Order: sequence, then C-alpha cells, then structure tokens
Amino acid sequence: MPEFDLHSHSTASDGTLAPRELVAQAAAAGISRLALSDHDTTQGLPEAAAAAAEHGLELIPAVEVSTQWRGHSVHVVGVHIDPDHEGLAAALRALRDTRTQRAERIAEALERGGFPNALEATRKLAGDGMITRTHFAQHIVQSGRAKTVKAVFERFLTPGKPGYVATCWPELADAVDWINRSGGQAILAHPQRYKLSATARRELAAHFKEAGGTGIEVVAGTGHAPDIKTNAELARRFGLLASAGSDFHSNEHCWLKLGRLPALPPDLIPIWARW
Repeated sequence: MPEFDLHSHSTASDGTLAPRELVAQAAAAGISRLALSDHDTTQGLPEAAAAAAEHGLELIPAVEVSTQWRGHSVHVVGVHIDPDHEGLAAALRALRDTRTQRAERIAEALERGGFPNALEATRKLAGDGMITRTHFAQHIVQSGRAKTVKAVFERFLTPGKPGYVATCWPELADAVDWINRSGGQAILAHPQRYKLSATARRELAAHFKEAGGTGIEVVAGTGHAPDIKTNAELARRFGLLASAGSDFHSNEHCWLKLGRLPALPPDLIPIWARW
C-alpha cells in the first residue's frame, strides 16, 4: 500500500529543508508519494522532481494557495496541478507580489516595535525563497525576544499585535477555479485550524464544495483524534474526498512527522483512490 503525504513545505516557502532534502527525508521515512505544496509558489518542484527520480519516490506537483473567505484567511492545497498552466502561474505571480509587499509592511511595523533591520534579516533567512511570517518569527527568536516561533506569532504577528499586517488574499472560489483549470484537484487545507464556529466551518465546507472543491484534509497538522473526527464528519456531510498531509515544515516542528500520519477513517474515500 503506497504511503501518501499530500502536504509539505520546503525552503521555496517557509520550510527549513531544501526540496531535495525534503524528498530524501520523505523517502527514508517510507513515503512513496509526496506532494510538495509550498505557499503560493511552485519554484521548488523542479529540484524536488529530480530528487524524487533518484529516490524512487513519486512527486505530486502541488501548491498551497492563500485565500480568504468571509474575511478569514483560508488555505487551499492544489494537487496534480500543471505548474506551467498560464492562469495558475499568473495568479501565483500576483500572490508572490502580495507577499513581498506584506513583508515590507511587516518589517516597517516591527521596526516601529523595536526590531531594526527586520527585512534585511528575514531576507537572509529566506534565501532564494519567499519571505513569510515564519521567517520574521525565526528572526525574532534569534534576537532573543522570544523562545519559540509559536510565541512570536502570539505576541507579535496576530491581529492587534505590533507586527500584524492585514492582507487582502484572493477569494476562495477563485483559487479553486485556478487549480481546477490547471488540471488539478482542490483540497481544503487543515479546516480545524480556522477560528470558526462549527456552523461557520460547515458553511465553509459547503461553499468550497459548491465552488468545485474536491477534497478536504481529514488528517492534517497535529493529527489529533478530535480534529480527525470533525474533519471526517465534514467530508461525509459534503461528499468531499479525504486527504492526508503532515504540513511538514521542519524536523523541529511540533506537528506530524514525515511518514507518521494516522490512518484515514475506513469509510471515507481517499482522494488518491480516483487517481
């Protein structure tokens, strides 16, 4: 039985492993099919594909698109996309421009809060990848002003905090359309992480399905049993296929490790069953 992980990140966005290192580690962990789904970019895919060929692993081209729904930030993972599809590629270029502008505004806000040269420092951390909020958090940890990345987000990068910057992301339905038009399948990422009521979460899943969404991450992030149960109920209620992904960022990440995903509930149809 193939071992799938349909959500992972590399240094092309906010992961700590280069694409080739991520693939090598995934292969060593027993994963046979891996989706590299960096935030709003497919730039890591060529390197990952070359490494996948070396390690006998099937790389699934993917991306995690930043969107908004009723003012909430929501992420959509697109799997089996065509990264060269012009519509999707143009949308991702626009999103990267948005992220660059956001990084500049975050740096300005943090400098007012007592963090000089924040943009320069985070550019070094990001290397050739995009600057993300995680890079700012890493910079603040290195400065000694916080002990963990999680603590930085809570103290500096959430609404009402010194480094928070509101961002206008594209609408959820638009992202689903870009993914579908590129030949991919859209998956609602880590639904348990959004600060929504149970009713609003159901409405989100319904809207996602109506927009053309295919799947939902039933196993995602922490992999906690209550989250899996809640996500599975959404999959059943709205006829969404079940996906599973670690959302791997680094070996220090407190979430699921590569190759250690809990099993999907047996009554659900995995998204890969239709491939």
